[in-house]
Amino acid sequence: MPTKIEKDAVSGRETTGHEWDGLKELNNPLPSWWFWTFVATVVWSIGFCIVYPSWPSLHSYFPGLWGYSTRDGVTADVAALAAQRAAVLDTIKDVPIEQARQDPALMAVANTAGRIAFANNCQPCHGAGGAGRPGYPALASDRWIWGGTLSDIQTSITYGIRSGHAEARVSQMLRFGIDGVLKPEEIAAVADYVLTLYGKAPPSQASAKGQAIFAENCVACHGETGEGKREVGGPSLKGAVHLYGDTSAAIIAQVTNPRMGVMPNWNTRLDPATIKALALYVHALGGGEK
Repeated sequence: MPTKIEKDAVSGRETTGHEWDGLKELNNPLPSWWFWTFVATVVWSIGFCIVYPSWPSLHSYFPGLWGYSTRDGVTADVAALAAQRAAVLDTIKDVPIEQARQDPALMAVANTAGRIAFANNCQPCHGAGGAGRPGYPALASDRWIWGGTLSDIQTSITYGIRSGHAEARVSQMLRFGIDGVLKPEEIAAVADYVLTLYGKAPPSQASAKGQAIFAENCVACHGETGEGKREVGGPSLKGAVHLYGDTSAAIIAQVTNPRMGVMPNWNTRLDPATIKALALYVHALGGGEK
């Protein structure tokens, strides 16, 4: 049944037929300024969608009648920034890396360029300031798998670790558990011994058994006392910095089915001057060796 339309006795306006507690809703029209502003925004939005990129499609989007895009501007800005950085890095490009370290002016350039390159390329894995993350080496400590001299660091950055490059650093740990080289109880005994190297547990009968197994299977890469061997990429098992954790479970998992990370070779992505600046920056983080 249609609502009965009435007129308000005071204002003379028609009502909407709605009433609450004796209060009647008047059927007031929208203010003209509000109505025409609304119409203008609708017209503007239609025009905007026609002139500028707007509606997406399955494989692309409508580019708009004007073909407006900021992509070219961004590309130009990036190219200009790269040219500016290249001009700065030219000052260290042809200087031997050891000599650059002795020059305060060159080190200022290298630290700035290296810090920027590190933040853009290395920080997601190695953490801010080279603090490291689980599975990614800390670069601010004095624990180095392949060495921490300027030359060592530069080589690692240039060719990577297990990157597939012909000159990449490569090491491989046997899958002692998966391939049946050691039995589970033998791996557990090795873990007990490694925990003593970590300083996490005192020597025991189980660790003594693990030490004998370690001597037969692990010293070739990790050294007789777990000091590590850089020439083969065998990590040191002493100290407080460990890639995959320092618990018994973590050690057992690594011995059973080792995880071996990959670092890309940056010589295809970064120019030699930037790599040199990165090496100088990483060396200066606090763990660099002479």
